[in-house]
Amino acid sequence: MKKILALALASAMAVSLVACGGSSSSSSAAASTPASGSTAASGAATTTDFPTDQITIICPYSAGGASDTTSRIFASELEKAIGTSVVVENKTGASGAVGLEAVRSANPDGYTMAYMPVESTMISSLGYTDLTTNDFKFICRVMTIPAAVTVRADSEWETFDDFLAYAKEHPGELRVGNSGTGSIWHIAAATIEKECGVTFNHVPYDGAADAIAALLGGTLEAVTVSPSEVKTNVDSGEFRVLSVLGENRSSVCPDVETAQEQGYDITIQGWGGFAVPKDTPDDVVAALEAAAETAANSDAVKDLLTQKGYEHAYLSGADMDAVAAEELAYFTDLIPSLGIVQG
Repeated sequence: MKKILALALASAMAVSLVACGGSSSSSSAAASTPASGSTAASGAATTTDFPTDQITIICPYSAGGASDTTSRIFASELEKAIGTSVVVENKTGASGAVGLEAVRSANPDGYTMAYMPVESTMISSLGYTDLTTNDFKFICRVMTIPAAVTVRADSEWETFDDFLAYAKEHPGELRVGNSGTGSIWHIAAATIEKECGVTFNHVPYDGAADAIAALLGGTLEAVTVSPSEVKTNVDSGEFRVLSVLGENRSSVCPDVETAQEQGYDITIQGWGGFAVPKDTPDDVVAALEAAAETAANSDAVKDLLTQKGYEHAYLSGADMDAVAAEELAYFTDLIPSLGIVQG
């Protein structure tokens, strides 16, 4: 089974790219105003009158990280494609559960959407909430952020095979840093363990930046964070990326093979998409999907993702529903085995 994961439950659940805070705040992604005379929607809308009002995208993480950045450029382009004002509201807390719960409980009329990170398939297994991706219908996926296995350039491991061979011969010896217990990058290393029959000494940090500093200082043997987070050190000759765990090679280090290319059935990456409550009428979902496809594939979205080191990776709502269902099942099985369930 292909396990597809960027970005991360912040400290405990995210990479450093995904800023995840504990307080709520609200701000607009676009300055335009809904057409005069529009009224708040109530009940289920249909394509004959949708949209007639402002659409709100709730981002469950703080401003400034990958989730917020992706939400805002997408909102700007969706506004053009769908013909009404689209704003972003940050609702943070409980590793994303607060914001996602606000969308789950919202009127399913298409006017409240969620930014959905990979953590939406994990937070129920981690014990933060009973909410799962089954409570939503995806509109699209926009981007991915792959995990990468990175070591110091002066280490003895030239290849991923070398690294795994050493790990098999020295179980529990290799210290592998991540961005926090239960984070997507922790899960990345745990998946390598499961699929390759090795055991690591997992070392959590308060974000990927701290893990990277520890690798640089020699207190770790490896990190499993994103290619964009280690790029500076790779470019300087201090680090070596042994494998990229995404579904495709990373644009940040295109010469590094994926784990799949290296013969390992491992695909672990963060991703970001958008969804609405599961009871949203099909015709409204269809209208949103059509506009979302245009927005997600716009040059503005692609250019910003490239600048940030994220991978443009559009998927339709139906395709993303299938991906999320597969990952939800995978994490429901994996996470309890790691002994990291909260509470």
